Amino acid sequence: MSSGTFRALVVEEDASGRRVELRDLAVADLPPGEVLVRIAYSTLNYKDGLAVTGKGKILRTSPMAPGIDFAGTVVESASPAYRPGDEVILTGWGVGERYWGGFSQLNRVKAEWLLPLPEGLTLKRAMAIGTAGLTAALCVLALERQGVVPGERELVVTGAAGGVGSMAVALLAQAGFRVVASTGRPNEADYLRGLGATEVIDRATFTNPGRPLERERWAGAVDTVGGATLGGIFRSMAYRGVVAACGNAGGTEFTTSVFPFILRSVQLIGVDSVVVSPDDRRQAWTRLASTLPGDLIDQMTELIPLDAVPAYSEAITNGRIRGRVVIDLNA
Repeated sequence: MSSGTFRALVVEEDASGRRVELRDLAVADLPPGEVLVRIAYSTLNYKDGLAVTGKGKILRTSPMAPGIDFAGTVVESASPAYRPGDEVILTGWGVGERYWGGFSQLNRVKAEWLLPLPEGLTLKRAMAIGTAGLTAALCVLALERQGVVPGERELVVTGAAGGVGSMAVALLAQAGFRVVASTGRPNEADYLRGLGATEVIDRATFTNPGRPLERERWAGAVDTVGGATLGGIFRSMAYRGVVAACGNAGGTEFTTSVFPFILRSVQLIGVDSVVVSPDDRRQAWTRLASTLPGDLIDQMTELIPLDAVPAYSEAITNGRIRGRVVIDLNA
């Protein structure tokens, strides 16, 4: 990358079709914004996979660089909040959807979308955490705010081998909870136990038909899947249990009875990480940086170059990615 050019993975759709390609661009091609950032790392989320493959209507403009996360160094700033040389991170805010994203060596964004790199993290590890870790931390904080604390009963994490699920298992285990990991990939059992899961169960536990209420088991749940899995969780929630829902890879609709709510006072909390407040972001990132050991973050991370993103996007949308994928923008 010269001082005036950079490389980006660009998705373009027009009357002639859909193209996904690496392009060399000029700084003048970037959108307006207060802060110019040289991106070191981005990360591949499920949403990014949908954007690259076209399997979901994620991108709102064309041409567009996907990538809802990035970490890098400030090059220029018109905001007093940041100076050249500052290391920063960005997750959400519509970046990689409505606005030029992280699969680009340079980006220009609003200052309010950025956060300083949390103390104790490198740029690479910050992206190993990324939106997945932020979402998981927001789920954990939501459970704790509703009074869920380590005790006799277990917590369950669905889609546990994925990015958000892996982070949730690790965070909850580090906080002292007994965590049961639900997955459709039994071959990942050793990986999940390495993150702190005390037991690994098949996702069919929740998707198979069952009675409206079953034996109370879960004090809390982090559901990254949605669909039938989310509906099935409620059957075994304990009295005053709490479910934090944050994903829809298994479907956007679910069915359950009213009994868990009116007989066991179960709560369902939705968790968003796109436009969550800066204060909540900072609290979640502080929790992540102070709780997750670096070697544990590395254990769930794979590093790839930008040109590998299309192939990995197919894999993540087909449920074949374990943990986190970090993209080295300069490899």
